[in-house]
Amino acid sequence: MKKRVLVTGGAGFIGSHLVKRLVAEGAEVVVIDDLSMGDASKVDSGAQLIALDVRSLEASRLIKDFKPDVVFHLAAQINLRRSLQQPLEDASINILGSINVMQSLVESAEDISKVKFVFSSTGGAIYGDVDILPTPETVEPNPLSPYGVAKFSVEKYLYYYHVVHGLPYVALRYSNVYGPGQSTKGEAGVVAIFLEKMLAGETPVINGDGTQTRDFVFVEDVVDANIKAACSDAVGVFNIGTGRESSVLDIFRLLKQYVGKDFPEVHGPAIPGELQRSCLDYGRAKGVLGWEPRVDLEEGLEITAQAFAEEHK
Repeated sequence: MKKRVLVTGGAGFIGSHLVKRLVAEGAEVVVIDDLSMGDASKVDSGAQLIALDVRSLEASRLIKDFKPDVVFHLAAQINLRRSLQQPLEDASINILGSINVMQSLVESAEDISKVKFVFSSTGGAIYGDVDILPTPETVEPNPLSPYGVAKFSVEKYLYYYHVVHGLPYVALRYSNVYGPGQSTKGEAGVVAIFLEKMLAGETPVINGDGTQTRDFVFVEDVVDANIKAACSDAVGVFNIGTGRESSVLDIFRLLKQYVGKDFPEVHGPAIPGELQRSCLDYGRAKGVLGWEPRVDLEEGLEITAQAFAEEHK
């Protein structure tokens, strides 16, 4: 990865982990992040951070001047519930912002076929309620939120830019990503929310009966997927998950074990419209990208709990 690399959203949870890895591998890294949700202090000092909105003319000019070899596009409005309340804003950031990045590359690259675009998409929010679990990429997406619709739309725009303009791309459909450094702001994951409460001595509230399942994938495995996608000649859509369903209750019980405190199981109302089951088949990523998850849930949760505990000291 000793290349010129642009990371949008590089001050966010996944982005900051990716930037750290890229810098360690010798890449010249420029980060674009408007810092509305990201944290500048999390960006590796070896990268250049520029506070910009991906929709802006300034962002377009920066991309054209920098001429990256690889783009990791993570910048997004990530709050699914907010997308339900403000679909116009969601579409503006997630669709128009993405098009601005793609178009800027097409207009400035000397040879667009030599630029690789890696897009952080979404798994559960794109597929919606499905009967096939783990879910492969062959299942037709039926997103039930503006957020999911926007991510799916960007995948289609990438296909257009590939076929018409020659931009090579990979769209990575993540399952539920967790790990050290995850924020509890916005659409935070249940792991981060539970840990923050437990470490503060408070009992987390479990939405509904807690039997709803998700596919939890460790953030460093997601970073590996991004690197492999960028280094591959492959083009298209790939699921990035573990193929393992774990319930919210499973997560709760494991985390309190790792935190070392006992908490009662307190249940609140279920979230209306919440998916009951979500799990991704990563067979295509394994076969084509040579990627598979390396950190199992128990190990990843223990690492995450220890990291959160260190931060809360």
